[in-house]
Amino acid sequence: MPAGTKLVVGLGNPGPEYAGTRHNIGFAVVEQFAANHTGSFKRKWRFAAEVAEIAPGDGKVVVAKPQTYMNRSGVTVAAMLSWLKIAPAEMLVVVDDADLPLGQVRLRESGGSGGHNGLRSIIEALGGCEEFARLRVGIGRVGEVGADLTGHVLGRFSASEREVAARIVGEAAEALDCCVKEGLTTAMNRYNRKAPPKAD
Repeated sequence: MPAGTKLVVGLGNPGPEYAGTRHNIGFAVVEQFAANHTGSFKRKWRFAAEVAEIAPGDGKVVVAKPQTYMNRSGVTVAAMLSWLKIAPAEMLVVVDDADLPLGQVRLRESGGSGGHNGLRSIIEALGGCEEFARLRVGIGRVGEVGADLTGHVLGRFSASEREVAARIVGEAAEALDCCVKEGLTTAMNRYNRKAPPKAD
């Protein structure tokens, strides 16, 4: 990510009924990232988001959690990019990924939605632009590829999964820190090679 103001967006669904679900791991990661820098979230009605501003290195980082529900995440993202006067390439989106095993993280410079409703909404709101970084956090898959995942992604981690999930939230927050301080390429080289942690 280039120097200067940056936008980090964690995807999830608002409301207590969705707290702690697999689909909300993007929220959990950016909450940990902000907390590591003593940042606190405040509701910003104009963006339909909770927003924290932190300074982990040179420049300011704005961290956002859209409160629009996952399939309308692009509404918040487009409004915040316009307000900050930055290009999509200066943004990183944290998103759950059922195609990665639980505990695996993958950073990418750009790409399509991969069937993820939040990423699809953002790409549509940006007029088809896919040129923004994303940190994909593995939540694992149940059933065969192509099967309906709604119940899985909206479910909570099992007792045996919780420790791995907590550890990967911490590691993903560290990867964000590396992105904003040392750049996306360094973070990709460092974190994309790591094997997922295993439950003890």
